[in-house]
Amino acid sequence: MIQLQGAGKRFGPKILFENCDWLITPRERTGLVGANGTGKSTLLKILGGMESLDYGSMTAMKGITQGYLPQDGLTLSGKTVFAECMSVFADLREMERDLEKLHQALGELDPASAEYSAAADRLHHIDTEFRNRDGYAIEAQVGTVLDGLGFRKEDWMRRTEEFSGGWQMRLALAKLLLEKPNMLLLDEPTNHLDLEARNWLEQYLVNYPHAYVLISHDRYFLDVTVNKTVEIWNKQVHFYSGNYDKYLAQKTERRAQLEAAYRNQRDRIEQLEAFINRFRYQATKAKQVQSRIKELEKIERIEIPPDEQTIHFSFPQPKPSGRIVAEFKDVSKSYGPKHVFSGANFIVERGDRIALVGINGAGKSTLIKLLAGTEPLTSGSYTLGHNALPDYFAQDQYKELDPNARMLDDLGNAAPRSTVTQLRTLLGCFLFSDDDVFKKIGVLSGGERNRYALARMLLAPSNFLLLDEPTNHLDMRAKDVLLDALKRYSGTVVFVSHDRYFIDNLATRIFEIEAGHVHVYPGNYEDYLWRKGGGASPVAAEPEPEPVAVAAAPVESKKRVNPMKLQKIQDRLKEVEQRVASLESEIAQHEAALADFKSVEETMRLTELVTARRTELDSRVAEWEELSASLENA
Repeated sequence: MIQLQGAGKRFGPKILFENCDWLITPRERTGLVGANGTGKSTLLKILGGMESLDYGSMTAMKGITQGYLPQDGLTLSGKTVFAECMSVFADLREMERDLEKLHQALGELDPASAEYSAAADRLHHIDTEFRNRDGYAIEAQVGTVLDGLGFRKEDWMRRTEEFSGGWQMRLALAKLLLEKPNMLLLDEPTNHLDLEARNWLEQYLVNYPHAYVLISHDRYFLDVTVNKTVEIWNKQVHFYSGNYDKYLAQKTERRAQLEAAYRNQRDRIEQLEAFINRFRYQATKAKQVQSRIKELEKIERIEIPPDEQTIHFSFPQPKPSGRIVAEFKDVSKSYGPKHVFSGANFIVERGDRIALVGINGAGKSTLIKLLAGTEPLTSGSYTLGHNALPDYFAQDQYKELDPNARMLDDLGNAAPRSTVTQLRTLLGCFLFSDDDVFKKIGVLSGGERNRYALARMLLAPSNFLLLDEPTNHLDMRAKDVLLDALKRYSGTVVFVSHDRYFIDNLATRIFEIEAGHVHVYPGNYEDYLWRKGGGASPVAAEPEPEPVAVAAAPVESKKRVNPMKLQKIQDRLKEVEQRVASLESEIAQHEAALADFKSVEETMRLTELVTARRTELDSRVAEWEELSASLENA
């Protein structure tokens, strides 16, 4: 579809990349990776036609459509959310109006006339194209995408200008997904999404019918959505088959091969140079010497580019707290008439790494603020454990910093025993290098100040860290530094993050805030999804989590299934099969009703029903698969 040949791009005197040859095929699923500043976003804009090449050429197949989503900066106004999304289908709406006019004309024309025949042919032609393009289900498509990206039904009729920047970007993404361009170009599409919306987008892209190229610092998201990885490194564009995990393995293997070839070449060069130096002035060896000089001149020298070193920073460990760090007893929280959650009972123990999950607005940040003591309880009691010292990192933590202090000086005051080299290394991990370290905190952007605040906290952590979105504004390298630090940290962590890889590799328990309750699940996010889907631990069965629970004691694994248990599984399997058939029938009926547009309200109602039934269907199919596996094992 798109081909780059000898492509190169400069940024001032700096070469971002050169000699790039890349053929993008119609079903390409590519992740574009590389360190900050290497030119990933620039290359994405070149593919979208918004930037030009300085070298080489780009050709595109005739009729290709491209859709580009920047990291931020898009704003929409003047329409409701639903109407803004429906504007994507302007040509289909025009076809719909043509169909209505033709139907009306056919009712007025003489069936035996030539005009009637021509109108009927045109009606058939337009109706066929309309059906092929799924014209009768555009309202349902809009509802599905808005719901998947986290827009509540009551927000669909709100004006777009009422929404914040993050929600504006979600809306821009919704429009792109509905347009379905041949080439989808996404620059950090998960930046403004919570976990639930990110999971939905992940599945949407897996089923996307055309090509896409995306940039993301979410490792898990890349692993699931791409089957090709393109890296900009050392001013060259390198291609790897497979997802991000396979790219890392292949890159390591490639470097090992390059280093082996480099060593072999160095050995040969040394042999040639030794022979030349030894026999240069002997007439009897002149021919052999000249032959080796020519061979030496022809050798294309292999260079080993500098590798990105994995940085480990030794953070001081805090003083230990008591075994129980925090305890909630029947805690409720409301803001006036707005109810957040109630009846929360749980214990946080020393060494816990607890991830808070839930849809946007569920109350994750509120719960962290209650634990930090920056928000009062509405009712119930909160007890902080013996020697527990909470330290709270907010999404707007930068507001607590001294704007007149220079970063390096401020960091040195926070950790007087650290050397300047150690401090600069830490700042480099969080994307502050060279003269950036001498900048005053006040001149940094909000994201930069939050990155700095996080680095500062890690230099002298307390024994109870409360982190609200610490992975925001971090690239993969900085996330790895943070993850490594928290893994080696001896205190207790409660955190909110929308990065699946980060949660999976850090969390030991999941607290889900849903419908005004706090549910507790053991394990990481993958374990949580397994249990939410009705599954059980392959090692030990877990009890179904109560709406509010204390850390659950493990249940002993059952190695055999007795006949009564077996019969229960068979009975349940039959019930699930019947329910799956019923749900599929209901969905088909509702989708058929959606094809006959009556009103926006009726469309919203039917879309909500379809979404609810599909959600239940997915759950029941997952249960059927689990029951079938259990029956087979038994």
